[in-house]
Amino acid sequence: MMAVSSGSSRDGSKVAMDNGKYVRYTPEQVEALERLYHECPKPTSLRRQQLIRECPILSHIEPKQIKVWFQNRRCREKQRKESSRLQAVNRKLTAMNKLLMEENDRLQKQVSQLVYENGFFRQQTQNATLATTDTSCDSVVTSGQRHLTPQNPPRDASPAGLLSIAEETLAEFLSKATGTAVEWVQMPGMKPGPDSIGIVAISHGCPGVAARACGLVGLEPARVAEILKDRLSWFRDCRTVDVLNVMSTGNGGTIELLYMQLYAPTTLAPGRDFWLLRYTSLMEDGSLVVCERSLNNTQNGPAMPPVQHFVRADMLPSGYLIRPCEGGGSIIHIVDHMILEPWSVPEVLRPLYESSMLLAQRTTMAALRHLRQISQEVSQPCVTGWGRRPAALRALSQRLCKGFNEAVNGFADDGWSMLESDGIDDVTLLVNSSPSKMMGANLGYSNGFPSMPSSVLCAKASMLLQNVPPAILLRFLREHRSEWADSSIDAYSAAAIKAGPCSLPGARGSFGGQVILPLAHTIENEEFMEVIKLENMGYYRDDMTMPGDVFLLQLCSGVDEHAVGTSAELVFAPIDASFSDDAPILPSGFRIVPLDSGTDAASPNRTLDLASSLEVGTTANKAAGANSGHSGSTKSVMTIAFQFAFEVHLQDNIATMARQYVRSIVASVQRVSLALSPSRFGSQSAFHLPPGTPEAQTLARWICNSYRFYLGVELLKCEGSEPILKSLWHHSDAVLCCSLKALPVFTFANQAGLDMLETTLVALQDITLEKIFDDNGKKILCSEFPQIMQQV
Repeated sequence: MMAVSSGSSRDGSKVAMDNGKYVRYTPEQVEALERLYHECPKPTSLRRQQLIRECPILSHIEPKQIKVWFQNRRCREKQRKESSRLQAVNRKLTAMNKLLMEENDRLQKQVSQLVYENGFFRQQTQNATLATTDTSCDSVVTSGQRHLTPQNPPRDASPAGLLSIAEETLAEFLSKATGTAVEWVQMPGMKPGPDSIGIVAISHGCPGVAARACGLVGLEPARVAEILKDRLSWFRDCRTVDVLNVMSTGNGGTIELLYMQLYAPTTLAPGRDFWLLRYTSLMEDGSLVVCERSLNNTQNGPAMPPVQHFVRADMLPSGYLIRPCEGGGSIIHIVDHMILEPWSVPEVLRPLYESSMLLAQRTTMAALRHLRQISQEVSQPCVTGWGRRPAALRALSQRLCKGFNEAVNGFADDGWSMLESDGIDDVTLLVNSSPSKMMGANLGYSNGFPSMPSSVLCAKASMLLQNVPPAILLRFLREHRSEWADSSIDAYSAAAIKAGPCSLPGARGSFGGQVILPLAHTIENEEFMEVIKLENMGYYRDDMTMPGDVFLLQLCSGVDEHAVGTSAELVFAPIDASFSDDAPILPSGFRIVPLDSGTDAASPNRTLDLASSLEVGTTANKAAGANSGHSGSTKSVMTIAFQFAFEVHLQDNIATMARQYVRSIVASVQRVSLALSPSRFGSQSAFHLPPGTPEAQTLARWICNSYRFYLGVELLKCEGSEPILKSLWHHSDAVLCCSLKALPVFTFANQAGLDMLETTLVALQDITLEKIFDDNGKKILCSEFPQIMQQV
């Protein structure tokens, strides 16, 4: 075997021979070889001989020499790629090291400031102690005046005044981004490092809510600024941004006056709006700064009056500091600081507007993730699922989220109007008679009928959840759609997006969801989009019952149980099999937003098939997790919104159906929440599971709790510290766990049960009751099931 020479020149003009000498290739020969290399880096012997025949210029070279040249060329290519990769890693580590050193310097300054303030307050405390015996009137008046906060006079909003405000905003923003103007504490659950999203911190003890993030992105500063200023492309909660005025400054900067609206995350609160000044400036060191602040108290200039259905919020100096990084890319500092006026919402919802952690998750980190996603797409261009590029999938996800937010908020200027209540205010109904604006599609006509139904109805509700982590609940809703969804409603929704008139839902069929096409994952899998196929469905169309498959485009986020304070969303829309980028969509779904910042220590594997556990009783279902001692009480608010396209003459019937459907979903969610909530058995619970309980261990506990609940006796005897799963697995009696749904299947069996069925644990899920009993046996089982339970 011939060894590759390490002495080959970089241009490939030399090749080693057996006698240790080199043969020099001419430029023309090298060009011919390079051309073939780009076509086929590893040609076969026949291809090399063909090359010699086709290129007379290579006719005097031995095939062995050609083989060695290609070996050297592949070696050089591999070394070049590895060198480029190592250089990129080195640049990233160097930039991260610089960022960490700056953060360390800032923390040292903060420590020094805290030490100084501690000494100052200690001295003030001693002085106050000495002054307690002074009861003179002067002393009382002076101490009372200390607590008066003077009102700031209106600011001048003339061009010269706006420039002064802009420079002041720039200074305050930089003091937050790189200084000690705000006391920053590390975001819980965030671990900085070269593979993390960045350094994320939240405020402590400052007015309002604030978050700060530092990170590296492989984009130039100008491109980063362009992306971040286009909020509608990445900020899901942003409804609109209008640039009302633009003026240039003498130092080459730009001042913009903006009006921005944000959606409310739930049906129980109004949206927020901002009247802003945005200042873009280039620093002397080459850094680019984009900073913003509210203009709520100005005179002698433009103003924005209050807008109906919105609460005017206050943005304190915030923005982006973007510095060029050696070797390409940028180091970015992001600061968001707002006062969101929590007084305007019910007290139970105020944590939504007082949580810096939630601001960091939904705004600050969202900006950094969007930048990293685009940077990754630029460096590694590709076409993802469904033949769509990442930019097209991002636009699709934006449409889904925007449609869902519009449904949740139901603004009148989008065409929504509220229907009368049926006397129970748990579900709100709205009608939109301008679906072309709602769905982003132009309506056409076919055979005299509109190609889309003429109106859209939205049924929405909000509910308070306790003691159930949002990520676990949402993951269950995604993985077990049959536990809450109605197949006929899905069939109707799918039929409604097709051409031609549709009648009321009435189709029935076996219901099963299957992920047939995962489309995209964002950075760190924080969000993913997929196509779901609901098989064996039927729907009414043109007064005919037609079988067919229903496809759902689904967007899921916030399913990481270890992320602290993260909201979770599941948004989906029925689509046609030939779905196009501009096709109309009607998003529906769920949003769960935590109302406290308690750390969820629940098991990451508790979302398994709850079909059997949901039917054994509410109390028993509470035994889904025995680690309540370290998970704590959690509260969250769930918002549910479902949209239905319909013909005008069917409005009353569709309204009745939508109310009943959403109420059934609320009841199902409450049932599932009880099953997923921590155990409340108290002293009756004889078993204590360690943290990080696996799925099988949790299922074993449910089986034991169900047995105890129905029979009043223990299935297992507590002997020492032997795990429940092990005891159940080796139990002498056959223990079978079956899901009694439309198509019952076995979900668990211990060793004795597997021996009885003559199967394995892997093949168990393929066994249904139909394969064990005949028709008469199945009828007897269903009718005698309670008696069977009593005789176990």
